[in-house]
Amino acid sequence: MSVELPFAPVDAVIRRRAGSLRVSSEATEALARRIQRHGAGLAREAADRATADGRKTLRTDDFDAEPPEDDPELPVAPVDRIARLDIDDRYRVSMDARVVLAALLERYAERVAAAAAVLARHAGRRTITLADVETYFELEPYYTPHHTG
Repeated sequence: MSVELPFAPVDAVIRRRAGSLRVSSEATEALARRIQRHGAGLAREAADRATADGRKTLRTDDFDAEPPEDDPELPVAPVDRIARLDIDDRYRVSMDARVVLAALLERYAERVAAAAAVLARHAGRRTITLADVETYFELEPYYTPHHTG
């Protein structure tokens, strides 16, 4: 599966949480792939809600989120392609829903990036690596939503 999301905005999100740490390209790529997988899953769930309501257009309420106050860092066009990865072509995704999905994915990326930064510092490194991103996802099942922000 190719990655629809450009790495530059993902890198920018990680760097916002990294502070003085550097970020490896492998960490950025791994997070971009995880964001894509997560976004496709959220879109599948939204499509199920739309179908239950007899609609073919995904709306913001299908993502159970409000539109963000500021524009997300993640670009909307690739997020739209991510939304369509695992849903039938008959569905449409409203522009507001695309923006909401981008904001949800950005918050997801920020949570992972913040944890990866903590892991890198704990390991005594100055760079967030692929191992930090992978370790976050290995540990994630052990934490409640309260702990993951």
